Amino acid sequence: MLKEVGAGVQLAANGTRVLYALGVGEELKALSCEAQGKEIRLWNTGETWKLFDLGPVSIERYGFPYFTVYRPDLLDVLARAVRREKPDAIRLGAEVAGFQQDSNGVKLHLDGGKSLDGDALVGADGVHSPVRQALFGPDQPEFTGTIAWRGIVPMERLPGHMARRVGSNWVGPGGHIVHYPLRAGQLMNFVGVLERGDWRIESWSSRGTREELKNDFSGWHADIQAFVDAIEVPYKWALMVRPPLERWSVGRATLLGDAAHSMLPFLAQGAVMAIEDGYVLARCLKDFAVPEGLQRYEMARRERTRRTVEGSAANIQRFHNRALADPEAGREFIDREWASQRVAERYEWLFRYDATTVKL
Repeated sequence: MLKEVGAGVQLAANGTRVLYALGVGEELKALSCEAQGKEIRLWNTGETWKLFDLGPVSIERYGFPYFTVYRPDLLDVLARAVRREKPDAIRLGAEVAGFQQDSNGVKLHLDGGKSLDGDALVGADGVHSPVRQALFGPDQPEFTGTIAWRGIVPMERLPGHMARRVGSNWVGPGGHIVHYPLRAGQLMNFVGVLERGDWRIESWSSRGTREELKNDFSGWHADIQAFVDAIEVPYKWALMVRPPLERWSVGRATLLGDAAHSMLPFLAQGAVMAIEDGYVLARCLKDFAVPEGLQRYEMARRERTRRTVEGSAANIQRFHNRALADPEAGREFIDREWASQRVAERYEWLFRYDATTVKL
Protein backbone atom coordinates (compact mmCIF):
# COMPACT_ATOMS: atom_id res chain seq x y z
CA MET A 1 0.00 0.00 0.00
CA LEU A 2 1.06 3.62 -0.47
CA LYS A 3 2.49 5.15 2.68
CA GLU A 4 3.24 8.74 3.64
CA VAL A 5 4.72 10.33 6.72
CA GLY A 6 2.15 11.99 8.93
CA ALA A 7 3.08 15.64 8.47
CA GLY A 8 1.58 18.84 7.15
CA VAL A 9 2.18 20.73 3.95
CA GLN A 10 1.24 24.24 2.87
CA LEU A 11 -0.13 24.78 -0.63
CA ALA A 12 -0.13 28.41 -1.73
CA ALA A 13 -2.19 29.67 -4.66
CA ASN A 14 0.54 28.77 -7.16
CA GLY A 15 0.10 25.15 -6.08
CA THR A 16 -3.67 24.99 -5.70
CA ARG A 17 -3.99 26.57 -9.17
CA VAL A 18 -2.39 23.39 -10.56
CA LEU A 19 -4.54 21.08 -8.45
CA TYR A 20 -7.71 22.78 -9.67
CA ALA A 21 -6.45 22.52 -13.26
CA LEU A 22 -6.05 18.79 -12.66
CA GLY A 23 -9.62 18.55 -11.38
CA VAL A 24 -8.81 17.59 -7.77
CA GLY A 25 -9.01 20.99 -6.07
CA GLU A 26 -12.47 20.62 -4.55
CA GLU A 27 -11.77 17.04 -3.46
CA LEU A 28 -8.67 18.19 -1.61
CA LYS A 29 -10.42 21.26 -0.18
CA ALA A 30 -12.85 18.99 1.67
CA LEU A 31 -9.91 17.39 3.51
CA SER A 32 -7.90 20.58 4.10
CA CYS A 33 -8.01 23.87 5.94
CA GLU A 34 -8.37 27.01 3.90
CA ALA A 35 -5.94 29.26 5.74
CA GLN A 36 -7.27 32.73 6.55
CA GLY A 37 -3.84 34.27 7.01
CA LYS A 38 -0.30 33.95 8.31
CA GLU A 39 1.24 35.69 11.29
CA ILE A 40 4.60 36.27 12.97
CA ARG A 41 4.87 35.76 16.74
CA LEU A 42 7.68 36.64 19.13
CA TRP A 43 9.10 33.50 20.72
CA ASN A 44 8.75 34.39 24.42
CA THR A 45 6.07 37.08 24.67
CA GLY A 46 3.66 35.75 22.05
CA GLU A 47 3.23 39.23 20.54
CA THR A 48 1.72 38.93 17.08
CA TRP A 49 2.21 40.67 13.72
CA LYS A 50 0.12 39.97 10.64
CA LEU A 51 2.24 38.58 7.82
CA PHE A 52 -0.48 38.58 5.17
CA ASP A 53 -4.18 37.81 4.73
CA LEU A 54 -5.29 34.69 2.88
CA GLY A 55 -8.77 33.12 2.67
CA PRO A 56 -10.91 35.28 0.35
CA VAL A 57 -7.92 37.60 -0.16
CA SER A 58 -5.88 34.78 -1.72
CA ILE A 59 -8.68 34.00 -4.15
CA GLU A 60 -9.22 37.67 -4.98
CA ARG A 61 -5.52 38.44 -5.54
CA TYR A 62 -4.24 35.19 -7.04
CA GLY A 63 -7.36 33.39 -8.21
CA PHE A 64 -6.96 30.36 -5.93
CA PRO A 65 -7.00 29.48 -2.21
CA TYR A 66 -4.21 28.70 0.24
CA PHE A 67 -4.61 25.21 1.75
CA THR A 68 -2.91 23.59 4.73
CA VAL A 69 -3.04 19.85 4.14
CA TYR A 70 -2.21 16.58 5.88
CA ARG A 71 0.32 14.90 3.58
CA PRO A 72 -1.42 11.48 3.59
CA ASP A 73 -4.64 13.22 2.46
CA LEU A 74 -2.83 14.94 -0.43
CA LEU A 75 -1.21 11.67 -1.49
CA ASP A 76 -4.55 9.85 -1.35
CA VAL A 77 -6.33 12.45 -3.50
CA LEU A 78 -3.56 12.38 -6.12
CA ALA A 79 -3.32 8.58 -6.15
CA ARG A 80 -7.07 8.22 -6.64
CA ALA A 81 -6.97 10.68 -9.53
CA VAL A 82 -4.14 8.75 -11.22
CA ARG A 83 -5.98 5.45 -10.82
CA ARG A 84 -9.14 6.92 -12.28
CA GLU A 85 -7.12 7.65 -15.43
CA LYS A 86 -5.25 4.33 -15.44
CA PRO A 87 -6.04 1.79 -12.70
CA ASP A 88 -2.69 -0.01 -12.90
CA ALA A 89 -0.48 3.08 -13.28
CA ILE A 90 0.95 2.90 -9.74
CA ARG A 91 3.17 -0.12 -9.12
CA LEU A 92 4.26 -0.85 -5.55
CA GLY A 93 7.13 -2.99 -4.29
CA ALA A 94 9.21 -2.00 -7.32
CA GLU A 95 12.49 -0.55 -6.05
CA VAL A 96 14.76 0.82 -8.74
CA ALA A 97 18.10 -0.96 -9.17
CA GLY A 98 19.34 1.00 -12.18
CA PHE A 99 18.52 2.00 -15.74
CA GLN A 100 19.87 2.18 -19.26
CA GLN A 101 18.88 4.51 -22.06
CA ASP A 102 19.50 4.96 -25.77
CA SER A 103 18.01 7.06 -28.54
CA ASN A 104 14.85 4.95 -28.58
CA GLY A 105 13.90 4.73 -24.90
CA VAL A 106 14.78 3.85 -21.30
CA LYS A 107 14.97 0.43 -19.66
CA LEU A 108 14.38 0.58 -15.90
CA HIS A 109 15.79 -2.29 -13.85
CA LEU A 110 13.99 -3.28 -10.64
CA ASP A 111 15.20 -5.23 -7.63
CA GLY A 112 14.40 -8.88 -8.23
CA GLY A 113 15.42 -8.85 -11.86
CA LYS A 114 12.35 -7.40 -13.57
CA SER A 115 12.60 -4.45 -15.96
CA LEU A 116 10.27 -1.88 -17.50
CA ASP A 117 10.54 -0.04 -20.82
CA GLY A 118 9.47 3.55 -21.40
CA ASP A 119 10.01 6.66 -23.47
CA ALA A 120 11.43 8.71 -20.59
CA LEU A 121 12.51 8.38 -16.95
CA VAL A 122 11.52 11.02 -14.39
CA GLY A 123 13.38 10.76 -11.08
CA ALA A 124 10.80 12.15 -8.65
CA ASP A 125 12.46 10.08 -5.94
CA GLY A 126 13.25 12.61 -3.26
CA VAL A 127 16.21 14.25 -1.63
CA HIS A 128 18.32 11.07 -1.65
CA SER A 129 17.40 10.37 -5.29
CA PRO A 130 19.09 7.24 -6.73
CA VAL A 131 18.21 8.53 -10.20
CA ARG A 132 20.08 11.80 -9.57
CA GLN A 133 23.10 9.89 -8.31
CA ALA A 134 23.04 7.62 -11.35
CA LEU A 135 22.93 10.64 -13.67
CA PHE A 136 25.36 12.96 -11.90
CA GLY A 137 27.20 10.97 -9.22
CA PRO A 138 27.02 11.19 -5.42
CA ASP A 139 26.09 14.56 -3.97
CA GLN A 140 27.74 16.27 -1.02
CA PRO A 141 25.08 17.83 1.20
CA GLU A 142 26.24 20.47 3.65
CA PHE A 143 24.87 20.49 7.20
CA THR A 144 23.19 23.80 8.05
CA GLY A 145 23.82 23.57 11.79
CA THR A 146 20.07 23.26 12.38
CA ILE A 147 17.71 20.41 13.15
CA ALA A 148 13.96 20.27 12.71
CA TRP A 149 11.34 18.68 14.93
CA ARG A 150 7.88 17.69 13.70
CA GLY A 151 4.71 16.39 15.30
CA ILE A 152 0.94 16.19 14.83
CA VAL A 153 -1.52 16.90 17.64
CA PRO A 154 -5.33 16.47 17.76
CA MET A 155 -6.77 19.96 18.07
CA GLU A 156 -8.81 19.12 21.18
CA ARG A 157 -5.57 18.51 23.11
CA LEU A 158 -4.46 22.13 22.66
CA PRO A 159 -5.70 25.27 24.45
CA GLY A 160 -8.92 26.46 22.83
CA HIS A 161 -7.53 29.83 21.76
CA MET A 162 -5.01 28.07 19.47
CA ALA A 163 -7.73 26.54 17.28
CA ARG A 164 -7.59 29.19 14.55
CA ARG A 165 -7.28 28.76 10.79
CA VAL A 166 -4.03 30.67 10.49
CA GLY A 167 -0.42 29.73 10.00
CA SER A 168 1.72 30.93 12.92
CA ASN A 169 5.47 31.46 12.62
CA TRP A 170 7.19 31.99 15.98
CA VAL A 171 10.64 33.57 15.55
CA GLY A 172 13.39 33.59 18.15
CA PRO A 173 17.14 33.73 18.73
CA GLY A 174 18.55 30.56 17.21
CA GLY A 175 15.24 28.91 16.36
CA HIS A 176 11.70 29.18 15.06
CA ILE A 177 8.41 27.25 15.16
CA VAL A 178 5.66 26.98 12.57
CA HIS A 179 2.22 25.53 13.27
CA TYR A 180 -1.00 25.41 11.28
CA PRO A 181 -4.27 23.41 11.26
CA LEU A 182 -4.94 20.35 9.10
CA ARG A 183 -7.85 18.09 8.11
CA ALA A 184 -10.65 20.62 8.49
CA GLY A 185 -9.25 21.78 11.83
CA GLN A 186 -9.08 18.35 13.48
CA LEU A 187 -5.28 18.36 13.71
CA MET A 188 -2.47 20.86 14.27
CA ASN A 189 0.91 20.47 12.59
CA PHE A 190 4.10 21.43 14.46
CA VAL A 191 7.55 22.10 13.00
CA GLY A 192 10.27 23.46 15.27
CA VAL A 193 13.73 24.36 13.96
CA LEU A 194 16.69 24.91 16.25
CA GLU A 195 20.40 25.60 15.80
CA ARG A 196 22.11 22.44 17.02
CA GLY A 197 25.21 20.67 15.72
CA ASP A 198 24.94 17.27 17.40
CA TRP A 199 22.38 15.56 15.12
CA ARG A 200 23.17 15.01 11.45
CA ILE A 201 20.76 12.31 10.28
CA GLU A 202 18.73 13.51 7.29
CA SER A 203 15.66 11.32 7.77
CA TRP A 204 11.99 12.06 8.43
CA SER A 205 11.52 8.81 10.39
CA SER A 206 14.03 9.30 13.24
CA ARG A 207 12.24 9.51 16.56
CA GLY A 208 13.20 11.88 19.32
CA THR A 209 11.75 12.23 22.80
CA ARG A 210 9.34 14.76 24.21
CA GLU A 211 11.87 15.57 26.94
CA GLU A 212 14.54 16.43 24.37
CA LEU A 213 12.09 18.54 22.38
CA LYS A 214 10.93 20.32 25.53
CA ASN A 215 14.52 21.06 26.50
CA ASP A 216 15.25 22.49 23.04
CA PHE A 217 12.42 25.01 23.35
CA SER A 218 12.71 25.76 27.05
CA GLY A 219 11.80 29.38 27.77
CA TRP A 220 9.47 29.73 24.80
CA HIS A 221 5.88 30.94 25.26
CA ALA A 222 3.29 28.94 27.22
CA ASP A 223 1.44 28.09 24.00
CA ILE A 224 4.57 26.35 22.72
CA GLN A 225 4.98 24.47 26.00
CA ALA A 226 1.38 23.27 25.76
CA PHE A 227 2.01 22.16 22.19
CA VAL A 228 5.17 20.24 23.08
CA ASP A 229 3.41 18.54 25.99
CA ALA A 230 0.68 17.33 23.63
CA ILE A 231 3.01 15.73 21.06
CA GLU A 232 3.11 12.00 21.72
CA VAL A 233 5.86 11.05 19.25
CA PRO A 234 8.17 13.82 18.01
CA TYR A 235 10.46 13.21 15.03
CA LYS A 236 13.66 15.06 14.21
CA TRP A 237 15.86 15.45 11.17
CA ALA A 238 19.00 17.34 10.26
CA LEU A 239 18.59 20.12 7.71
CA MET A 240 21.03 19.88 4.81
CA VAL A 241 21.59 22.09 1.77
CA ARG A 242 22.73 21.07 -1.68
CA PRO A 243 23.97 23.48 -4.34
CA PRO A 244 21.58 23.85 -7.30
CA LEU A 245 22.35 21.41 -10.10
CA GLU A 246 23.76 22.88 -13.30
CA ARG A 247 21.55 20.49 -15.25
CA TRP A 248 18.69 18.09 -14.49
CA SER A 249 18.40 16.09 -17.69
CA VAL A 250 20.54 13.61 -19.60
CA GLY A 251 19.01 12.28 -22.79
CA ARG A 252 15.68 10.74 -21.89
CA ALA A 253 16.09 11.02 -18.10
CA THR A 254 15.33 14.02 -15.88
CA LEU A 255 14.58 14.96 -12.27
CA LEU A 256 11.61 16.52 -10.47
CA GLY A 257 10.93 18.00 -7.05
CA ASP A 258 13.41 17.43 -4.22
CA ALA A 259 15.49 15.17 -6.44
CA ALA A 260 16.29 18.22 -8.58
CA HIS A 261 16.14 21.14 -6.13
CA SER A 262 15.83 20.22 -2.45
CA MET A 263 15.32 23.26 -0.26
CA LEU A 264 15.00 24.22 3.37
CA PRO A 265 11.39 24.34 4.62
CA PHE A 266 11.47 28.09 5.28
CA LEU A 267 9.29 29.42 2.43
CA ALA A 268 6.60 26.71 2.57
CA GLN A 269 7.20 26.05 -1.13
CA GLY A 270 8.98 22.69 -1.36
CA ALA A 271 5.89 20.62 -2.15
CA VAL A 272 4.47 23.34 -4.38
CA MET A 273 7.64 23.44 -6.48
CA ALA A 274 7.24 19.71 -7.16
CA ILE A 275 3.58 20.25 -8.12
CA GLU A 276 4.57 23.05 -10.50
CA ASP A 277 7.37 20.86 -11.92
CA GLY A 278 4.94 18.05 -12.66
CA TYR A 279 2.47 20.23 -14.53
CA VAL A 280 5.12 21.99 -16.61
CA LEU A 281 6.77 18.66 -17.41
CA ALA A 282 3.44 17.21 -18.55
CA ARG A 283 2.86 20.21 -20.83
CA CYS A 284 6.33 19.82 -22.32
CA LEU A 285 5.91 16.11 -22.98
CA LYS A 286 2.51 16.75 -24.53
CA ASP A 287 3.83 19.38 -26.94
CA PHE A 288 7.35 18.14 -27.69
CA ALA A 289 9.11 14.86 -28.35
CA VAL A 290 11.55 13.35 -25.84
CA PRO A 291 14.28 14.51 -25.16
CA GLU A 292 13.44 18.05 -26.38
CA GLY A 293 10.50 18.12 -24.01
CA LEU A 294 12.78 17.36 -21.06
CA GLN A 295 15.15 20.16 -22.05
CA ARG A 296 12.30 22.67 -22.36
CA TYR A 297 10.94 21.57 -18.98
CA GLU A 298 14.33 22.07 -17.37
CA MET A 299 14.81 25.50 -18.94
CA ALA A 300 11.33 26.58 -17.88
CA ARG A 301 11.86 25.54 -14.27
CA ARG A 302 15.52 25.90 -13.37
CA GLU A 303 15.69 29.64 -12.59
CA ARG A 304 12.42 29.71 -10.64
CA THR A 305 13.41 26.79 -8.45
CA ARG A 306 16.92 28.19 -7.93
CA ARG A 307 15.43 31.44 -6.69
CA THR A 308 13.12 29.55 -4.35
CA VAL A 309 15.99 27.48 -2.94
CA GLU A 310 17.95 30.67 -2.25
CA GLY A 311 14.93 32.45 -0.77
CA SER A 312 14.31 29.57 1.61
CA ALA A 313 17.93 29.57 2.79
CA ALA A 314 17.88 33.35 3.32
CA ASN A 315 15.10 33.01 5.86
CA ILE A 316 17.38 31.25 8.37
CA GLN A 317 18.87 34.55 9.52
CA ARG A 318 15.49 36.24 9.37
CA PHE A 319 13.78 33.61 11.56
CA HIS A 320 16.69 33.01 13.97
CA ASN A 321 18.19 36.47 14.37
CA ARG A 322 19.93 37.16 17.68
CA ALA A 323 18.20 40.54 17.92
CA LEU A 324 15.07 38.58 18.83
CA ALA A 325 16.53 37.75 22.25
CA ASP A 326 15.77 41.30 23.44
CA PRO A 327 12.06 42.23 23.36
CA GLU A 328 12.57 45.83 22.24
CA ALA A 329 15.21 44.98 19.63
CA GLY A 330 13.09 42.01 18.56
CA ARG A 331 10.04 44.20 17.95
CA GLU A 332 12.11 46.61 15.87
CA PHE A 333 13.58 43.73 13.88
CA ILE A 334 10.14 42.24 13.13
CA ASP A 335 8.69 45.64 12.21
CA ARG A 336 11.52 46.09 9.72
CA GLU A 337 11.84 42.58 8.25
CA TRP A 338 8.11 41.97 7.90
CA ALA A 339 7.09 45.39 6.65
CA SER A 340 4.51 45.07 3.88
CA GLN A 341 6.91 45.95 1.07
CA ARG A 342 9.48 43.36 2.16
CA VAL A 343 6.81 40.70 2.51
CA ALA A 344 5.57 41.48 -0.99
CA GLU A 345 9.09 41.16 -2.39
CA ARG A 346 9.47 37.71 -0.83
CA TYR A 347 6.08 36.23 -1.73
CA GLU A 348 4.27 37.96 -4.60
CA TRP A 349 6.48 36.44 -7.32
CA LEU A 350 5.88 33.00 -5.81
CA PHE A 351 2.10 33.17 -5.51
CA ARG A 352 1.42 34.78 -8.91
CA TYR A 353 3.26 32.16 -10.97
CA ASP A 354 1.01 30.13 -13.30
CA ALA A 355 2.38 26.72 -14.24
CA THR A 356 -0.56 26.17 -16.58
CA THR A 357 0.40 29.03 -18.92
CA VAL A 358 4.09 29.81 -18.35
CA LYS A 359 6.08 29.92 -21.58
CA LEU A 360 7.77 26.64 -22.47
